[in-house]
Amino acid sequence: MKLIAFDFDGTLSDSEMTVLLGERMGVADEMADITERAMNDEISYADSLRRRAALLEDLETEDAGAAFDEVTLRPGAAELLRRLDDYGHHVAILTGGFERGVASALEREGVRDAVDTIVANRLPVEGGRLTGAVEGPLIEGTKDRELERLAADLDVDLPRTVAVGDGANDLPMLEVAGLSVGFLPKDAVRPACDVVVASMYRLGKVLEERDLLRPDED
Repeated sequence: MKLIAFDFDGTLSDSEMTVLLGERMGVADEMADITERAMNDEISYADSLRRRAALLEDLETEDAGAAFDEVTLRPGAAELLRRLDDYGHHVAILTGGFERGVASALEREGVRDAVDTIVANRLPVEGGRLTGAVEGPLIEGTKDRELERLAADLDVDLPRTVAVGDGANDLPMLEVAGLSVGFLPKDAVRPACDVVVASMYRLGKVLEERDLLRPDED
């Protein structure tokens, strides 16, 4: 068994949760600009996340739920998650995004059971509306710590871990993982990647080449 850790927004999903939420508040362009600056390591991820959450203050939970229901997995992602699960790996999602959006996308594709661990943030609610705050383990905390903690809990050596991500907040886990995979990575992230892929199909082939998956028979 190996530990395979994925980022979510921009990696397993081509949706950006805060932008989908921002569309419900009419601030999607502001959301996208802040997100892009953070992914390129121009501002800290924690700062960017707090700024984006603040823009969502007073969004009704019904509208937030509708936005989370729009979160989708990339083509081929569900199949790859199933294959990793079938092969016996521990599959984790480590994301600065939000639990509800991740769960919604996985459940829609029928692969929630293929993911063993989800570490994500939350948007607190009061009186049926978002408060504009954000809480969770991946605001100030970094993904390398979560990867190391999970590896220790599972008794998996770090050289036997794989990390897949695209943005600057993925850099810490990419730098400590045994195999670091950039999925359409930002320029600031590419130097930390052992390999770069642009599709879930290609990621599957990379994992096959390293004997982490059996070759896909089709």
